[in-house]
Amino acid sequence: MKGALDGIRIIDTSRVLAGPFCSMILGDLGAEVIKIEHPESGDETRGWGPPYANGESAYYLSANRNKQSITLNLKSEQGKEIFRKLVAAGDVVVENFKTGTLEKMGLGYEQLKVTNPKLIMASITGFGLTGPYKGLPGYDYIIQAMSGLMSITGETEGSPMKVGVAIADVLTGLYTCIGILSALHHRDRTGEGQKLIFR
Repeated sequence: MKGALDGIRIIDTSRVLAGPFCSMILGDLGAEVIKIEHPESGDETRGWGPPYANGESAYYLSANRNKQSITLNLKSEQGKEIFRKLVAAGDVVVENFKTGTLEKMGLGYEQLKVTNPKLIMASITGFGLTGPYKGLPGYDYIIQAMSGLMSITGETEGSPMKVGVAIADVLTGLYTCIGILSALHHRDRTGEGQKLIFR
């Protein structure tokens, strides 16, 4: 049986957890997910372990089912051209590069929507696109500490403690997925694409 998102193509340039978790759910719902990985190392979580399953990182596998992976050098002109062609025939781009990285490469939303006006781009950032922290990485444990979550976790008289799972990344992935589904519904009604920003 075809999934609800059959016929939707996701171009996933994200890595580690929040973005891959989001695009994995979209793949579970029937979307075609093309994961773009670094030509030399792939997604860095491919090397995170143990545990491994048949030589592959269990961490990587846990967030990347239902995807087709390709390697692409987005710094090269050939890589950029291939990426533009994928986006032109796609529906959604999921990215979590450092703020401004895609724009510098000529692959930002405003640049890509010229060839695909119906494009939806979901950008996952640590601290948004503006403000004093916009250029900083947003790793899960940093978000847990800065948000105060660690201060209410653990023993009453103990030190702040991280939640056992990467809860900030998982929740961000879920919220990003919900935002993309809403944007797809909006596009169905209006024909308009849009840029979504999550932090």
